Amino acid sequence: MTIAVIDYGMGNLHSVAKALEHVTHENVIVTRDARRIRGATRLVLPGQGAIRDCMGELEKTGLRGLVEELLARQAKPLLGICVGQQMLLDHSEENGGIGCLGFLRGEVRKFPTDMRDDRGNRLKVPHMGWNLVHQHHDHPLWAGIDQDEHFYFVHSYYVDAADDATVFGTTDYGRVSAHVAIGRDATFAVQFHPEKSSRAGLKLLENFVQWTP
Repeated sequence: MTIAVIDYGMGNLHSVAKALEHVTHENVIVTRDARRIRGATRLVLPGQGAIRDCMGELEKTGLRGLVEELLARQAKPLLGICVGQQMLLDHSEENGGIGCLGFLRGEVRKFPTDMRDDRGNRLKVPHMGWNLVHQHHDHPLWAGIDQDEHFYFVHSYYVDAADDATVFGTTDYGRVSAHVAIGRDATFAVQFHPEKSSRAGLKLLENFVQWTP
């Protein structure tokens, strides 16, 4: 049993791998070797930085076609993290507009520049720090995690999924309700960083390791 963290040059790879090692006895590898990725029992698609760079590196490493094939087949569980979530959508507004993998319908949108809370106080962009996640639909990865639990975020863009059935968690920031947990079939993806989210984040990773779609 092997969990492969897909290494295309972008993302907090080793922190994610260490967090997975903390919750499982399964073998965890960080790799860009197509053979080892195909042979893994579970996959993690991380991402950090600008979407243009992430999509570009996925192309340069020759892994885009493999990731698209694995998403189409849905033969094994896959967890997307941060930009690894955003990449699953049709399109992102970042960098003047970037086409993404198109696994799930929807857009990645930029937070408005003049973000304010209910009291009129200005909110910072990027959205950085702890915020609660409301479980919009039940999912096995929410097992043992309280409703409106807090997770750790760092992002200036957010997912706006087109199909409500694919939305499993939301976070309100100002007047924006961001779709921070999305999925379909054997794929689940989150905007927050479970590897930085203390007990709740480790529990989500543990659930992923035990998940049989």
